[in-house]
Amino acid sequence: MHARLFKADALLMLTAIIWGAAFVAQRLGMEHIGPFTFNGIRFALGALALQPLIWRMQRTRASEGGRPGLDSARLIRCGLLAGCVLFAGAALQQVGIVYTTAGKAGFITGLYVVMVPLFGLFLRQRAGAGTWIGALAAAVGLYLLSVNEDFTIAYGDVLELIGAVFWAGHVLLIGRLSPGMDATDAVKLASAQFAVCSLLSLGVAVATEPIVLAGISAAAVPILYGGLMSVGVAYTLQVVAQRDANPAHAAIILSLEAVFAAVAGYFLLGEVLAVRALIGCALMLGGMLVSQLRP
Repeated sequence: MHARLFKADALLMLTAIIWGAAFVAQRLGMEHIGPFTFNGIRFALGALALQPLIWRMQRTRASEGGRPGLDSARLIRCGLLAGCVLFAGAALQQVGIVYTTAGKAGFITGLYVVMVPLFGLFLRQRAGAGTWIGALAAAVGLYLLSVNEDFTIAYGDVLELIGAVFWAGHVLLIGRLSPGMDATDAVKLASAQFAVCSLLSLGVAVATEPIVLAGISAAAVPILYGGLMSVGVAYTLQVVAQRDANPAHAAIILSLEAVFAAVAGYFLLGEVLAVRALIGCALMLGGMLVSQLRP
């Protein structure tokens, strides 16, 4: 049992590392193509990357005589709804990262961990003292990280913050849509929402951005990492790991994505945060952990 828990935690840690490094890939990709083109291609790759897993899981379910899968009509409805919210969060994050650093984007996006239980109040879900303490610490941290001495906040940080609201909404939405789904249905829903997000992103890209083959070719490595590793591989690892992981462990480990984003930004992009910003990051991370450890 302990070995299974250790393996699950290790897989979740790997997932957090992949997601943290993805902020660097997203920023590098913006040097060659527009944000909607980047998202359109990477989420298409993510949706395609899940197809072999879905095929294998469906075969396993059929061989074990499992119950019938989710009907196509419900899958389409859920995929459209989740995909639209995912598109909003991903678009704001990707446009915002053009105007801020990978490390700051990671920490601000990570605020969704604190927002989820707070938004849950509107769904009549109770929030304990830890949630409120974590939210306060995260708010102070955000102020130190993003608000300048002249009380202004960078445009990119504002977009990342609004995007975090949509990421929190996406978590709550998936929580409402997924009850009753088995692992196969959950992965199919993930693939469907990725496909919807990809189509919406490409539609906006065609209308607003120059799509040049040379730019896509130059951004190939960031796109492949963002699509295959961040979306395809990391999501699969998360699904596999969370079947055995302690829920509290999972939330805490995945919140370390923000730390890995800052570390990757420092080593790969040379991004350096001032002491004030580092204190803000520490408070935000502390707030995320408190909200999960003592909800």
